[in-house]
Amino acid sequence: MAKAASKKTAKPKTNTFHWEGTDQKGNRVKGTMSGASENAVKQQLRQKGVVPKSVRKESIFAQMGKGAKITPGDIATFSRQLATMMTSGVPLVQSFEIIGNGASNTRFRELMFKIKEDIESGTNLADALAEHPQYFDKLYINLVRSGEESGALESLLDRIATYKEKTEALKAKIKKALFYPTAVMIVAVIVTAILLIYVVPQFEELFGGFGADLPAFTRFVLDLSDFVQTRGWMILIGAIAFVAAFTFARKRSPSFHRMVDRAMLRIPQLGPILRDACVARFSRTLSTMFSAGVPLVEALESVAGATGNVVYEEAIIRMRDQVATGQQLNMAMREANIFPSMVTQMIAIGEEAGSIDTMAAKVADFYEARVDDAVDALSSLLEPLIMAILGVLVGGLVVAMYLPIFQIGSAI
Repeated sequence: MAKAASKKTAKPKTNTFHWEGTDQKGNRVKGTMSGASENAVKQQLRQKGVVPKSVRKESIFAQMGKGAKITPGDIATFSRQLATMMTSGVPLVQSFEIIGNGASNTRFRELMFKIKEDIESGTNLADALAEHPQYFDKLYINLVRSGEESGALESLLDRIATYKEKTEALKAKIKKALFYPTAVMIVAVIVTAILLIYVVPQFEELFGGFGADLPAFTRFVLDLSDFVQTRGWMILIGAIAFVAAFTFARKRSPSFHRMVDRAMLRIPQLGPILRDACVARFSRTLSTMFSAGVPLVEALESVAGATGNVVYEEAIIRMRDQVATGQQLNMAMREANIFPSMVTQMIAIGEEAGSIDTMAAKVADFYEARVDDAVDALSSLLEPLIMAILGVLVGGLVVAMYLPIFQIGSAI
């Protein structure tokens, strides 16, 4: 199935064109249309009975100001809307038109209309979605193709919608675990920098008239303030360079990517959450693919890329090779040594009963709930810790500045 999709001849890259013309009644009409070139757009307009007067390619600046970026959450919402409409008996083309007209995001609206135009020209849904790989991954397209080939597109779309909603909810939980402490620490660094650059120098001028030696702690803070004022730009450039180099290396170097992902799994408190999230993604994707009728070996290939961690991805690829040679899935999972025993036992029961999809779905539900509880517990643990760090940073600066004044008061 995936091989068939890869053999499909790629279509030329399409652009958006603004056109004006007259219809069959002589009325002046205008609008936008996607096409490979101006001539292609003119041909499409003539086929629809429109005589084109002018066709202009949309400028880059107009494309930049179109609206917000299309997010995975938008795709999850679209999946549910499409599944609901198809289940209710709304034709596919009309469903895309309704979703597009109801979208507030201009980019998303145009995406819906582009897919609608492809379907109207005779392209099936899977191939129309495949023209936009930045929004619809191979897993999504394979599931849609499976639904079209089996004649059960409506039920498959409902499963896809549930799958996207579950995976996006899980991503949101992981981001919540990472975002809160990161945001607070960034704010702490910014506040500390402002104090060192603008507030501490005012005290330094005051201390200059004391004519006495300053406490060591106060002297340290004043020296730190001088360093931030004179060489703070070096720290900023170094931080930006480090982040850029880290991101580049993680994308381009498989060995570095593997090292980072392995290290993430070993971080106290956070590592277990990431492991549970990988197991939940594995189980949810396996359940969705298997229930769609995708063969197990082919399903494992898609499952590997959905885990979000190279360590699990490589282990699942090895599992796929073992299953292809006739080994049972639960045995391959045990040899991989990355799954809890409860998960392998549940999958083993599913294999014996012929209900891997059902058992995998139950495992996914369980581990998604575990991730949710663990994130809440981590947030509760971090809140007092972060407040203590902020108190030490800001309070330490205040104490350092007022310590000489307290000593003078005591001497008097």
